[in-house]
Amino acid sequence: MNRLSRIVSDAPGPVPQAPGVVSQMLLATLAIVLVLCGAARAQESAASPASANPQTSSISHGVVTQRNLSLGLARTIAEAALDACEEKGYHTAAAVVDRSGQILVLLRDERAAAQVAEMARRKAYTARMFRIPTVDFQKRTAGDSAYAGQRNLPDILALPGGVPVKIGDDVIGAVASAGSTLQQDDACARAGVDKIADQLH
Repeated sequence: MNRLSRIVSDAPGPVPQAPGVVSQMLLATLAIVLVLCGAARAQESAASPASANPQTSSISHGVVTQRNLSLGLARTIAEAALDACEEKGYHTAAAVVDRSGQILVLLRDERAAAQVAEMARRKAYTARMFRIPTVDFQKRTAGDSAYAGQRNLPDILALPGGVPVKIGDDVIGAVASAGSTLQQDDACARAGVDKIADQLH
């Protein structure tokens, strides 16, 4: 055996580890990996849009909060619209619908024609569903407009006299008047909204 071979053969080998020590080392390594994975997930959650936007987070949980007209407020609107037309000498009907387009209040002057109650209801429904005054809806859907087909939907009535009730940009209902001139119906409906304007906040 030459000198080089003797040096290599005499070199100490790896020190054997006890089984218990090896197990402890593996557990410590696993714990470090789990901690690092948890930190990475926390960073991803913090950067996600759902966490950054509470509104999105609420929607993902299936809970929606909406504002709506109360029956008392709807009655005040309808009575104001009816009174505004009566002051001009017209016998009309006034209808108020909630944010889903369902009727809350429907009033008809005892001297008004029978059909005006249904006309008022449909105008209010139209104003709510399209979120604009029906005088604007009439113009938008006139003639060969690309929106003309919207007039054919059930319960839609493209005549002035319906006005949405809004809090900011949120449409919470609508009011309509029927039975006077088209211009006066529009004015009476707006008078109904003006009556409770200070409560729309």
